[in-house]
Amino acid sequence: AMPNAALPPSIAPPPAPSRLPSLTGRPAPSRFHATRAKTIPMSNAPVQPRPLPWIVAGDLNGFFGLVVDNLSILGFIAAALVGIFQFPAEVVFGRMFPGTALGVLVGNLVYTVMARRLALRSGRDDVTAMPLGLDAPTSIGMALLVLGPAYAGFTGQGMATDAAAMATWQLGMASLVVMGVLKLVLSFAGDWVTRVLPRAALLGSIGGAALALLGFLPLIETLRNPVVGIATLGLLLYVLVGKGRLPWRVPGVFAAFVAGTALYYGLGLAGLGLPGFELPPLQPLAFVLPLPNAGFIAGLPYTVPYLPLLLPFGLLMVVGGINVAESARAAGDDYRTRDVLLAEAVSTLVAGFCGGVAQTTPYIGQPAYKHMGARHGYTLLTGLFIGLGGVFGYVSMLVQWLPVAVLAPIIVYVGLDITLQAFHESPRRHAPAVALAFLPAIAYLLVIKLGNPAWIPTATFAALYEGGDGHGLADLAAIVTLGNGFIITAMLWGTALVALVEQQPRRAAAVLLLAALLTLVGVVHSVDPRGGIYLPWSLQGVRATIAWQFAAAYAVLALLLGLLSLQAPRPAQAPGAH
Repeated sequence: AMPNAALPPSIAPPPAPSRLPSLTGRPAPSRFHATRAKTIPMSNAPVQPRPLPWIVAGDLNGFFGLVVDNLSILGFIAAALVGIFQFPAEVVFGRMFPGTALGVLVGNLVYTVMARRLALRSGRDDVTAMPLGLDAPTSIGMALLVLGPAYAGFTGQGMATDAAAMATWQLGMASLVVMGVLKLVLSFAGDWVTRVLPRAALLGSIGGAALALLGFLPLIETLRNPVVGIATLGLLLYVLVGKGRLPWRVPGVFAAFVAGTALYYGLGLAGLGLPGFELPPLQPLAFVLPLPNAGFIAGLPYTVPYLPLLLPFGLLMVVGGINVAESARAAGDDYRTRDVLLAEAVSTLVAGFCGGVAQTTPYIGQPAYKHMGARHGYTLLTGLFIGLGGVFGYVSMLVQWLPVAVLAPIIVYVGLDITLQAFHESPRRHAPAVALAFLPAIAYLLVIKLGNPAWIPTATFAALYEGGDGHGLADLAAIVTLGNGFIITAMLWGTALVALVEQQPRRAAAVLLLAALLTLVGVVHSVDPRGGIYLPWSLQGVRATIAWQFAAAYAVLALLLGLLSLQAPRPAQAPGAH
């Protein structure tokens, strides 16, 4: 299970296929590969054609779970942009959401066709489609780490509000196109990617982001309305973590969602809620047809400072798609991995070309949807509901009426689940690498909070950044430098430590030399407080010192490890020796 595949909160993850230990730190092939013939019936007898229904009763359960997950992610994106960054709501709902919803429609329709073709080809009526929706970590990461800060930066440079909003929208479109192209290219080499990077590095990097950014930040939003937020979070933990039962088999996320919303509006209307409660405005439905436009071209230059985030986001979607395809095969539905990844890439590109700002991904709950009785009708219904909702505006209306204190706990749960997966799905001996990969995300969390001009004025921030006490760099400079490019930094740190655990110091040294080169251009440890990239000879003053010091640090450590690798090999230890 990959952390960047947005696990539907309403569906518990299926048991992972049995894995054998591997000297490389990557799981050995699952037992499914050896028993595929037993999983998928094969016969020389011709398959008798029979009517294949488009929708069965179990599809309604799957439809509800998949729709709630997509709505919750859309709601958090809107809450983050409009509520935190004061982004114009009309741009979010009228321009960003229609194209984003179109990507969900296209991806689910493709997966519906794939499932129906597999069912007809195999003569089975129990084939379950791959569920597709908006990816929670990267969608929320786009709002909190890319779109929101970009809008604040544009307005800080003197842009008018409307112009800054349009530039941010174009940046979001271009970001999706960049990630979609990356996924399209890597879909043909997905297995190679997983062989190059150890699982601890991939999962640890995104696990740290999940804990700090998807866990902590939404938790603050949860606690801003304590009665509603804690009640909703507690119900989610009762059902999804504690596996508690609800009367009449009511879905857990639905129950928590309804209870929290009822508390929010009930207490507010009774005058018992928090000060400032008011009902959202009733806006008429608006017809917006998401057509391809060239706005993403204007946004491409804006993506350059954010490439250290965008490229890992796309890369992790590819790795997640590989694992999801394997999970579906283990459940008996033999989808080709390349086709799963290509469908994901195409839906992301369609969304980007048509104004979307959040990428799609196949969810890892496919076997769980199968256990619920869902087939391929649930993806058809979900795609139509979300896609048409973006066109006719009822998705935006639903999102505006969803309280942030009800949506945030769902994201907290996703963050917790992703964090746990980083440890559970990595070899135990690589746990130190997973933990090490968490630390850069904590630095970035501090950067987000300390970089708020409402907390620390810009001039004060600059003075603290460049100050020092004679014993080293300023604390703020170290925090900002560690936080910028934190996902790639975490992947490099995790990869290097895994190499050391596996007694491969030369491999670790090579990774560190790569880190030194990336540091000099700001892909990691950018000395630009905004996280931008640059040429090293363009830097001056304290920033030049920081960049060269960090690059030299990696180079020195690489040299030391290279020298240590020249030692005679350690003698093999006898069995049972300590």
